[in-house]
Amino acid sequence: MAQTSNDIKNGSVINIDGKLWSVIKFQHVKPGKGPAFVRTTIKDVLSGKIVERTFNAGMKMEFETVDNRSMQYTYRDGDNFVFMDMSTYEQVNIPESLVGSQENFLLEGTDCIISFHDGTPLSIELPASVVLEITHTEPGLQGNRSNAGTKPATVETGAEIQVPLFVGEGEKVKVDTRDGSYLGREN
Repeated sequence: MAQTSNDIKNGSVINIDGKLWSVIKFQHVKPGKGPAFVRTTIKDVLSGKIVERTFNAGMKMEFETVDNRSMQYTYRDGDNFVFMDMSTYEQVNIPESLVGSQENFLLEGTDCIISFHDGTPLSIELPASVVLEITHTEPGLQGNRSNAGTKPATVETGAEIQVPLFVGEGEKVKVDTRDGSYLGREN
C-alpha cells in the first residue's frame, strides 16, 4: 500500500528500488528555511547493511508487511535448517545461506525470530546469548586468573571461541551470538 514518508516509524519496512529496508531510527526535520524532510537510518533486510537516507516530507513510499514469527530450531536436513512454529506445529525449511555464520550458535530447541515477507523467509534472529558446553580446550595453568589472557576453545556446536585461561572442558559458558564473544560461566 502506498503511503508517504511522513508515515515512517521505527520498525517500518519500506521497499526502495525493489529492496526491503527496515527503519532503525527516524527523525522528522522542519528547518527554519526550506522544505521539511525525514532523516532515517535503515537496514537492508537481506544483507544487514545499514545506511543513512533522507527523504522529502510527503514523498510517496511503498510500505511492506513483514511477519515476525517465534520459531524453534528442531534439526538440520541437508542444506536446510528445519524450524517449527510452536503454536501451529508448522515446520519451515530455512536455507543454509540465510542462516549463515549464526549456525555456530544454533542448538536444537533454540527459540529464534524469523521474518517472513509473502511467505518467504527473509532473516533469522537468534537470542542475544546462548549457553554452550566446552567440548575441547587446552588445560589452564596454575595461577591463571580472569585477566591473564585467553585461549581457544571448541563448543558443542563446533564453533571456536576465545575463553579465559581458567575455563576448562565440560564447563558451560554464555556466548554472545552477534560476535561469538565469551560473556561468562554458567552453573
